[in-house]
Amino acid sequence: MNLKSFTSTEILGFAFLIILYALGIYFANTDPIYFRNTYAREDGFVEYATAVMLFCISILSFSRLVKFWNTKPALWKLGVAGMALIFLFGAGEEISWGQRIFDIESSEYFIKNNAQHETNLHNMVVGETKINKLIFSQLLTLVLVIYLIILPILYRKYDAIKNLVDKFAVPLPRWKFTIAFLLATALINLIPSDKKWEVYELAFGVIFLLIFLNPFNKYIYEKN
Repeated sequence: MNLKSFTSTEILGFAFLIILYALGIYFANTDPIYFRNTYAREDGFVEYATAVMLFCISILSFSRLVKFWNTKPALWKLGVAGMALIFLFGAGEEISWGQRIFDIESSEYFIKNNAQHETNLHNMVVGETKINKLIFSQLLTLVLVIYLIILPILYRKYDAIKNLVDKFAVPLPRWKFTIAFLLATALINLIPSDKKWEVYELAFGVIFLLIFLNPFNKYIYEKN
């Protein structure tokens, strides 16, 4: 793998991640208060940037859906529409659907059942179980392992898996994106703050946007 194998967008994306992590690790270890209250704070640059990345993936998927609506089969459209909605949901959840931006008060239900008293699902509490810990952490971790590591291997080895992935227009990550995500996962442990997950979520957003822009099976987003 050499520099020529990277697109200009990927170079910019990875450079951004290097700067993001370098500053995050530095501030978290030298000025924890600044890291928590400024660098990775709620409604700060990192959180909004994550929402923007997820929203861009959604817009990209919707644009592909519109572009190829008359030329692609139903399962392809179902897969692309599903991914567009998933990432739109993720972007909305990240900023609590604009609640703090537009200064909207939470309903009584969310005040009672949401850990942060916000209008979103990922901070909901059922009994003593946090939805964020159960679904958005444990389940998402399993999905990421399958998607970033196991699926690329199976895709290259079995035609049945390849055909299924392509049929539903699932963008397959190139190995450089898998490596980037593994590095991001390892390096996040150098940030000794519970707010480090804000940085990790932004890394998730950037890497997944790069995957969707230039997947290994990019031909699925071209004319038949």
